Amino acid sequence: MNQLRDGRPSPMVVRDTSNIRWLTAFDGVFDDEDAHALYVAPDRVVLHTDSRYAKACEQAARRTPIRVDDTRESHASFVARQWNGSWLHGMPGAELQIEDTVTLAEYRALQKAFPADFPIGETDGVVRRLRSVKERYEVARMRGAQTITDAAFSHIVEFMRPGMTEREVQLELDEFMLRHGAEGLAFASIVATGANGANPHAVAGATMLEAGQCVVLDFGAKSYGYCSDMTRTVFLGEPESQMRSAWEAVRAANEAVEAMLAPGVTGKEAHERAEAILAEGGFAGAMGHGLGHGVGLDIHEEPVLSPRNPEPLMEGNVVTVEPGIYLPGKFGMRLEDFGVVTDDGFEVFTKSTHEMVVI
Repeated sequence: MNQLRDGRPSPMVVRDTSNIRWLTAFDGVFDDEDAHALYVAPDRVVLHTDSRYAKACEQAARRTPIRVDDTRESHASFVARQWNGSWLHGMPGAELQIEDTVTLAEYRALQKAFPADFPIGETDGVVRRLRSVKERYEVARMRGAQTITDAAFSHIVEFMRPGMTEREVQLELDEFMLRHGAEGLAFASIVATGANGANPHAVAGATMLEAGQCVVLDFGAKSYGYCSDMTRTVFLGEPESQMRSAWEAVRAANEAVEAMLAPGVTGKEAHERAEAILAEGGFAGAMGHGLGHGVGLDIHEEPVLSPRNPEPLMEGNVVTVEPGIYLPGKFGMRLEDFGVVTDDGFEVFTKSTHEMVVI
């Protein structure tokens, strides 16, 4: 990646591990530890890491222009050394770019590593925006992750019964995905029954599943570094009338938005369409969260389907569509698929049914 600022070449330091993984395309190298820095400049791309990762990085970097440096020094010292050894050193107007996610402590360390008047510029989500348009191999990996996730849903509806706890169901769901090809979980699985379902990010606990309730299941596998994400709501016995009406409204909102998504549709328009359908069903203001978000190496990426996104979707964006209804003290429910924006529409990865599932 060659950053330009006012026509001048500007090296960039990347510290976000997911951004580094995407830029290098290294598989099977990085974990969750924030241990790496990538220096990207017109004349060099160098990954600074430590001895724990050096051999794996060197192997992954073979036949690429990326150099691996495991010198025992701070990332700030590494960056200064790369700059001082570059033809950009002393070039009028040249400056160093950093990600806007860099911590204050790291920023201060960079300031100390360079002269007091050295220009350090801040980028605004440059790599994350590049990541928002997926390559075909990324889409293929997410399809694979969703295949595992769909299989887990088929399994869990045969497993779960009244009398089990949320935690029991969560453990079975997670273990199934791990036993059937997931390299990890995309996020902590949500199993929320009864009134707990009205909390969109409920934590599974000792609450027991009871007849007459609905259960929100929000989960996803990770495969070859990429995430999947789906939510289904399962009913423990035939639902009462308000619960059934809520389900019908959520399903209608999900399917209407998936039918409208295409290049040029904005995240704001998609969200507002879902809100309007929920309101028509008698549940105005009952969602409370954005309709959807991007998915990729991270479970939450750009773009988002929400009132705060007036930007048009592009071919290659991968997003969730997850309308929900949350009635505190009563129940909550959500129906979530994810898929890719194509040249003329939206292709859903999720294969699990939209029909009401009653146990």
